[in-house]
Amino acid sequence: MVSASIYKRALYTIIFVVLAGTILVLISTFKDGLREVFQSTSMAAVWFDTALRVIYIILGMLIVIAIVRFAAFLLLQATTRRAAQSEIRSLLKTVFSILIYIIAFFIIFQTQYPDVSLAPLFTGSTILGIVVGLALQDTLGNLFAGLAMQADQLFQVGDVINIAGRGVGVVESISWRGVKVRTFQNKLLVISNAVLGKESIEVAPRTNLNARLVNFSTVYTESPANTAHLIREAVRQCENVSPKMRPVVRIRDLGADGIDWEIKYWLVDYSKYNDSDALVRQRVWYVCQREKIDFAYPTRTVHMVPEAEHVTPDEILNTNAEHLNNVPIFAPLSDEETEQLANASTTRVYAPNEPIVRKGQEGNSMFVILRGAVKVQIPEADYQKTVNRLGPHDYFGEMSLLTGDPRSATVIAEVETEVLRIKKEALKPIFENNPDLVQTISELIEERRQLLTAEAEAAVDEELASQKGVLRSIRKFFGLKSR
Repeated sequence: MVSASIYKRALYTIIFVVLAGTILVLISTFKDGLREVFQSTSMAAVWFDTALRVIYIILGMLIVIAIVRFAAFLLLQATTRRAAQSEIRSLLKTVFSILIYIIAFFIIFQTQYPDVSLAPLFTGSTILGIVVGLALQDTLGNLFAGLAMQADQLFQVGDVINIAGRGVGVVESISWRGVKVRTFQNKLLVISNAVLGKESIEVAPRTNLNARLVNFSTVYTESPANTAHLIREAVRQCENVSPKMRPVVRIRDLGADGIDWEIKYWLVDYSKYNDSDALVRQRVWYVCQREKIDFAYPTRTVHMVPEAEHVTPDEILNTNAEHLNNVPIFAPLSDEETEQLANASTTRVYAPNEPIVRKGQEGNSMFVILRGAVKVQIPEADYQKTVNRLGPHDYFGEMSLLTGDPRSATVIAEVETEVLRIKKEALKPIFENNPDLVQTISELIEERRQLLTAEAEAAVDEELASQKGVLRSIRKFFGLKSR
């Protein structure tokens, strides 16, 4: 069909060019004879020459027009055969044709009037072009933006486009001025090419399989595999869902109220996606109703926690006093003194692997383990050596409490550990009221030191001297007078 139209167009063009050329040849041949006939007066001769030149110009332009129209026809047939935009195609042909016509006219005009200068004409046309260009700025912007979009083939009539902040709809027409979009509210949205060229456009081509997403939620008690299979088969049977692509039903998230699902499917006609989405949601509801699958909705489970038993300060005091009674160095204390010491002590909780005291650290307190466990470490070469482990009712740091000596080891909590901390300020009033306790406690401290250092074979004199050293340190640290 295209070949026949080309041959027909070519035949008409050839016939026209031959006829016009023949007329030009005949005029050139019989020009001198005709001039003699019309040379009766000088005025007649001038009119005759002017008429011949005009005829030359007209016939020359007719030949150029015929050739250009045929060439444009061939070119546009080759370059825009796939484009359905007849208006843009016609515009392209018109623009290029006018440019060639203007150039051809000036050339033919110069052949007939070589003595006429066209410079003033060009100057005037330039000024006129500037004025016209400014006046038609928006129009020309739409023109060239339309040509650029048509060259890029961004979208075609029938495609669904989403213009950010303006609307979604189906393209109805594309012209050199702008684009007409029929929105899904059946309104006509008209946007100029100059404006459209600056916008972000989402295109769903009508020749493409475009996907849609629909979400729903089910409770956690339903089988995910069974749910996915049932929904997939239901969506596959929906109208306008493409059979070329298998719908995808997948878990989007494990939400606070249930399993969040996502359905992905592809449409044959994307312009009907609103109806298709509604149909898919409807099928999901019916499938869940038939198969007894419950939809998830916001729920809250309230757990009633019984109130913890309230412990009175007296009970805490009695508990701390009981722990202190299990410490050998406090055995000489009376019940009143033990209660006084317990009342002035505080409890602390340490995290697993958190140091309670560090070797070499200044200290004036000791600790009794209420719950948990600790490990005692000393530096050995390039690592920390564990020399002892202590549990509930054990104690450590008594030398720092009684003598103010720096910590001799590092103690670290192995698990969450609660300790009772006894400071110098809690023990000093007791020593001041009962000075004999210093002697008794110093003997107990020395016995504990000998057991820890395995110096059971030490001489009696050395033991007595050591006891006197501990006693002296305690009295000095607490500021007690010697007796």
